[in-house]
Amino acid sequence: MSTTTDITGQAATAPARRERSGRSARREERSHGPLAVHRPYIVRNIPPYDILSEENLVRIEETADRILAEIGIEFRDDPAALELWRKAGAEIDDVLVRFPPGMLREILATAPRQFTQHARNPANSVEIGGPNVVFAPAYGSPFVMDLDQGRRYGTIEDFRNFVKLAQSSPWLHHSGGTICEPVDVPVNKRHLDMVDAHIRLSDRPFMGSVTAEERAEDSIEMCRILFGADFVDANCVILGNVNVNSPLVWDATMTTAMRAYARANQAAVIVPFILGGAMGPVTSAGAIAQAHAETMAGCALTQLERPGAPVIYGNFLSSMSLRSGSPTFGTPEPAAGSLVIGQLARRLGLPLRCAGNFTTSKLPDAQAMNEGTMSMLSAIHCGANFILHSAGFLDGLLSMSYEKFMLDADFCGALHSYLDGIRIDDNQLALDAFREVGPGNHFFGCAHTMANYQSAFWDSALDDNEPFEKWEAAGSSDAATRANKAWKKTLDEYEAPPLDAGLSEALKEYVTRRKAEMEDAWY
Repeated sequence: MSTTTDITGQAATAPARRERSGRSARREERSHGPLAVHRPYIVRNIPPYDILSEENLVRIEETADRILAEIGIEFRDDPAALELWRKAGAEIDDVLVRFPPGMLREILATAPRQFTQHARNPANSVEIGGPNVVFAPAYGSPFVMDLDQGRRYGTIEDFRNFVKLAQSSPWLHHSGGTICEPVDVPVNKRHLDMVDAHIRLSDRPFMGSVTAEERAEDSIEMCRILFGADFVDANCVILGNVNVNSPLVWDATMTTAMRAYARANQAAVIVPFILGGAMGPVTSAGAIAQAHAETMAGCALTQLERPGAPVIYGNFLSSMSLRSGSPTFGTPEPAAGSLVIGQLARRLGLPLRCAGNFTTSKLPDAQAMNEGTMSMLSAIHCGANFILHSAGFLDGLLSMSYEKFMLDADFCGALHSYLDGIRIDDNQLALDAFREVGPGNHFFGCAHTMANYQSAFWDSALDDNEPFEKWEAAGSSDAATRANKAWKKTLDEYEAPPLDAGLSEALKEYVTRRKAEMEDAWY
């Protein structure tokens, strides 16, 4: 049995795998092998793709600077944020803030280019920034879906199930945040149950609440119980995902939450959500300039709160159907826009969260996978470091799908190999194999193939690559049906990572006390 040590000092023992034979046994072995166990995150070996020239990047940056200086951004109902801007030299007119060109870039110089988010199991800590890529589940859906029960409101049981599925996947690196909204728990108390679930059911990094300043502070305080107050003050252990109220408005709910994270030396993820034609221009260049202005302002505010606090430059570009006004996801224009966002973030020297596995489809079908692949590859090629919405996103983010979660996580496995690129060494160049095989013969049984076949190609856990007749004889199941069986099997076999009994009790006491201090609120 293999063991790892978590942040609590407990030895976590991996359960022995059942003896299996044939192709399924090799697949099982690879799914628990070095690719998964020893890679808590990906170090990319392919470069990001630069889509725009220097001249055009400068034009976007200059447009963003003009938006900031001439139009400005409102910071509503947060006098402390306005005072920080006043002291930094911005122009204040009631709640409208205008920024001299270059001011925000100067403030952002204190933000780290790369940082570690620590997990309670140190083997699962992630590096965010630089060449590193971290996959996290989708976030924020009020509904959940599966093939058995259809679409319904999410519950705390669903939330816990998705934490378990993320923990069980060898291809996801992060437990995520609000994987779905547990609407059976009061609005003002559900953050306590969600953070508690991330801590108890996963030993990977996770996100906290941002829906109110006190909920952000609760999330951080639970981390202080888990990691120790001094460790939290010196290290990032939790992320908070905050959204701009586009266009050009930061409201107090978000600014007080982001400042709470920064004040505690924890990372805020600063994300405009621009629906082209509604919260921003229909033209991609204009929406990108707007997003750049909004994101720089949010990131800079974290540095005014606590210089040197980790922060992630985020982005969520989307389009809409101009015939109906409905949002569309996984379309080509935002995908191309994400590549530009990547260039802008690298020029600022900030870690990037961008794009993800987006779709408007209502089922885990061909539309879902087509749109998801387009948007997910844009995240890969734009150089995103933290990819939220890597698994489960369906129905325009309104629904979290059990089956799509499994399909997307499997796709994340393929992306591990894709991001590895092509390794060049004597074994990979295979000259000895050419000598052995010679002209006109096949490589199937040669020594080089036998030495490399188990690791040469990524092997999907869900795809069916059997001949048609064998597939038909086995029931002709489609990918969604196979994913349905997979998530049920995964939950059935799930085992929680061990947690120190004293820490477990302290967390329980904190959650119980905080809930007792508040009346239930359902809106």
